[in-house]
Amino acid sequence: MAMARRRNVADGRPAIRPEGAPQAVRLRVTALGKGSAIPCAPCLDPNRLWGSACGFIYEDMSTILHVDMDAFFASVEIRDHPEHEGKPVIVGGRADARGVVAAANYIARTFGIHSAMPVSTALRLCPAAVLLPPRLDRYSEVSHQIRAIFERFTPVVEPLSLDEAFLDVSGSLALFGSAQTIGHKIKTMIRNELGMTASIGIAPNKLLAKIASDLEKPDGFVVVPADGIQAFLDPLPVSRIWGVGRVAERKLKGIAIHSIEDLRKTTMKQLEPLFGQKTGRHLLACAQGVDSRPVIPDREAKSISHERTFPQDVDQEDVLYGTLLGLTEQVMRRLRNADKLARCIELKLRFADFSTITRSRHLAAPTDVTSEIWHVLQQLMQQHWNGQPVRLAGMGVSELQHPKARQADLFLEKKHVHQQKVDRVEDEVRERFGKQAIHRGSASATSSAKPNLHDS
Repeated sequence: MAMARRRNVADGRPAIRPEGAPQAVRLRVTALGKGSAIPCAPCLDPNRLWGSACGFIYEDMSTILHVDMDAFFASVEIRDHPEHEGKPVIVGGRADARGVVAAANYIARTFGIHSAMPVSTALRLCPAAVLLPPRLDRYSEVSHQIRAIFERFTPVVEPLSLDEAFLDVSGSLALFGSAQTIGHKIKTMIRNELGMTASIGIAPNKLLAKIASDLEKPDGFVVVPADGIQAFLDPLPVSRIWGVGRVAERKLKGIAIHSIEDLRKTTMKQLEPLFGQKTGRHLLACAQGVDSRPVIPDREAKSISHERTFPQDVDQEDVLYGTLLGLTEQVMRRLRNADKLARCIELKLRFADFSTITRSRHLAAPTDVTSEIWHVLQQLMQQHWNGQPVRLAGMGVSELQHPKARQADLFLEKKHVHQQKVDRVEDEVRERFGKQAIHRGSASATSSAKPNLHDS
């Protein structure tokens, strides 16, 4: 077999690569961890395990995918109720009970309807819209099916919510072809097997992949080559940067920054008075396409979190608490699937003026029980939210530990074990039967607001 040479970054010696091995591979050792029983794709050595640092780096590093389902909640409803195909569809609570829009299909969006809008307002904009109640259990079931498709191509999947995830396919190219080929296969499988569409961005890092997936929705497919990052970013409006909302955009336009190119050419001297040093540096890094975050699967994560950015600032208590409850349930399912316990709970709120607070609390003992985490999160909200408008709400858990780390408490353990069993039975029932098979009784108080999760 003819051999091609590449530099071995591990020790500086020339390294060999079998001819025909993929050119677009970068091994991400820190993200994947060592010793997992997956052959090393870059050098095609079946005796070398994934994460053993073979040292190969190839030229094209566009191997990060961001897959984002199109109008996910509404698409699931239309698939399950084909009689609504071609109609404006809204998923949300009742108009007479201060319900809000959880999702709207693209036909409904042409009337100006968007998530977090009061349902009563949405129906005034489009009286002919079909209003359907949310079914989070069903969406979770379909999300699991989507995740299974991702894992046919790579174990390195980082879910962001029910309907989107990052994938690192750098270790899969030898088996399945280029990242673009893998992306097209994933889109085809989702369409053929689930009857839905997804938008995919492919890029060298998570920031760029996330921006790319949103550019041509619905059913988009955008690739950012490693040597074309600035050509991709520069013409885009600053609002395309992940986390730049209306308030930040107004501030930037106030100093004549309209495009990402304008932002890239500005200085910290201009940004710091408006955003502070940390956010200013972050914005500059984004404008340059810099993002060093690896794709981290749940089983290797040091923390698990979800957050939700609202299209418009929200100050309704039921909407915020309902959103946080839904995020908590997602996070806790991921925590249990990763077979971990968490000791620290964190609340994140970003306000209308772009200021952000994070508040955390440590538990006496690590847990994977949803009700225990939700109880603490409610306390954090009561202490640190005084009714001001919120543009982003999030929660997370950290200080993850193996279940063996929990020490028995003679007084609390019986109740904890009971709640733990309830959660795991709920997970298993939803896994096997899906849909409306089981409900969390403690969620009933906020059920009208609960569906306010990400949907794009």
